[in-house]
Amino acid sequence: MKISQETWTTKGAERLDDADLGNADLVLGFGAPQLLCDQDVWRRLRERWGTATILACSTAGEISGTQVLDDSLALTAIRFDATKIRCAEVLIEGLTSEDAGRKLAEQLRAPDLSHVFVLSDGLKVNGSELVAGMTSTLPSHVSLTGGLSGDGARFERTYVCLNQFDGLPRVAAIGFYGERVKVSFASMGGWDPFGPERRVTRSKDNVLYQLDGQPALDLYEQYLGEHAAALPASGLLFPLSVRATLDQPGVVRTILAIDRDARSLTFAGDVPTGAYARLMRANFERLVQGAEGAARTCHEGAPGRTPELAILISCVGRKLVLKQRVEEEVEGVRQVLGQEVPLTGFYSYGEISPFTPTARCELHNQTMTITTLSEA
Repeated sequence: MKISQETWTTKGAERLDDADLGNADLVLGFGAPQLLCDQDVWRRLRERWGTATILACSTAGEISGTQVLDDSLALTAIRFDATKIRCAEVLIEGLTSEDAGRKLAEQLRAPDLSHVFVLSDGLKVNGSELVAGMTSTLPSHVSLTGGLSGDGARFERTYVCLNQFDGLPRVAAIGFYGERVKVSFASMGGWDPFGPERRVTRSKDNVLYQLDGQPALDLYEQYLGEHAAALPASGLLFPLSVRATLDQPGVVRTILAIDRDARSLTFAGDVPTGAYARLMRANFERLVQGAEGAARTCHEGAPGRTPELAILISCVGRKLVLKQRVEEEVEGVRQVLGQEVPLTGFYSYGEISPFTPTARCELHNQTMTITTLSEA
């Protein structure tokens, strides 16, 4: 596997290494919405990488090496030695998120499929249902990772692009085929719970109406105090931990929207009726430790192999909490994986991965999720 990385801004392009893969098989792009909307950018991408498959999405911040940037396009070109890839996409208009996941997975199914990396619209897709549709259709030995595209802290419009920009809401994925490709992954948070754990007494999919029989928005406003006026954006600082039963670990859910008339909250993934929910708040040191822990789990999941590429997908909420120190979580990953491993990625509206290589795939919020790739 050969890797070449560049960062494009309105001021020009900067290479992160000495490689020049004009004949790449795959180009991953994570960028500011205004750059992905620019047809001149796509013309330049085609001139730069010819017939390569280009998979890109909008972000809430770009990870380029150990830098966290805004208003840029982080590009990673990959040429494989023995791995075959196949791309697929589904326009989500008129489909449930679960159906979109099934249709996407069906396009990629094959006996030698090893891993799927998926990027989804971040606002019009229920990430939990998308994952359920994909995992129910993919063979059990095929792993799945990826994330939901972002739009800064604006929550207005997100984009996923496969080889072009047309502005239509979609889910797109890359399938990796063959025995030579080796993938490891992990997801970890670092948020502290506060307040009592409550029962979800009324919800529908990813819309939460009541906790312990009380309007969900009322309770959130009570606990957030002065931060309540800035909802839904301030909800990124106070996510919800949800567990289906008391003996299960919780998954973290981030608010995407509120309905003041219905007194409800819309989350990036499902909040099932009957589940247990508890508010979370940031602990700076534990957020950085969570990123390092995800990197260690990835490393342990690939014994004896040095990753040739690490894709980092972290949550926009973590970026808002860490602020000017946001690069510390990326630097923590670098220290664990090693100085020579190329890093790319983005800040998202949701992360798709198992917690560990042996767990089932889920949608997460407020985590650092890492996918490492290499060829044996």
